[in-house]
Amino acid sequence: MKTETVEYREGSLAMRGYLAYDETKTGKKPGVLVAHDVFGLGEDPKRRARMLAELGYVALAIDMYGDGKQPKDIQEGMGLLMGLMNDRAALRRRVQAASDALAKRAEVDSRKLAAIGYCFGGAVVLELARSGADVAGVVSFHGALNSPNPADAKNIKAKVLVCHGAEDPIVPPPEVDAFIKEMRESGCDWEFISYGNTLHSFTNPAVDGMNNPAAKYNETSDKRSWKAMRDFFDEIFAAA
Repeated sequence: MKTETVEYREGSLAMRGYLAYDETKTGKKPGVLVAHDVFGLGEDPKRRARMLAELGYVALAIDMYGDGKQPKDIQEGMGLLMGLMNDRAALRRRVQAASDALAKRAEVDSRKLAAIGYCFGGAVVLELARSGADVAGVVSFHGALNSPNPADAKNIKAKVLVCHGAEDPIVPPPEVDAFIKEMRESGCDWEFISYGNTLHSFTNPAVDGMNNPAAKYNETSDKRSWKAMRDFFDEIFAAA
């Protein structure tokens, strides 16, 4: 497997992503963005990029904070995160810059692009879809679902898959209900999977050591949601 740091830019801001692909496979391959959680581009999104590469995709774990910045703690991370959540236009520009960088890679079939995201990254890929980006599909894992402009969902061209913990207190039922209403009114192709007995951050084993009662790894839901993503990709890339 080939991995490398890829620098791309959004305006004057330098971003440093992590690219993974199987260099032994010939021909152009679908490209998948991986958007990180509050802690920035650390080991978990890089691990997911490598897992996607093992499936035959070219995966780019993206850098939403710029300069490869990794917060020293959750307080610093929340400051960076909320700066972007409160400026969705800036958030969209940054994720679009990553999508453009991935599409330009010689290994990538630019007609077959998708994006997945975790927690904050889930919000990132949903905003990419709401912007009307030309991607085949987006997948949110335990992501934030709120939108300051629900009418933007009418711009969605991508198919949308959301994998959510039914007991997630960070993304509670009213936010889920508002998102489902948004999707219904948009007319886009969407699917929402709710995993029982499952809290926030259910895909990341590292959260069990953080003493956060709202977040807990759930191996069963992790495996089921990854399988759902794989089936989703099989469908959208075949259609593309």
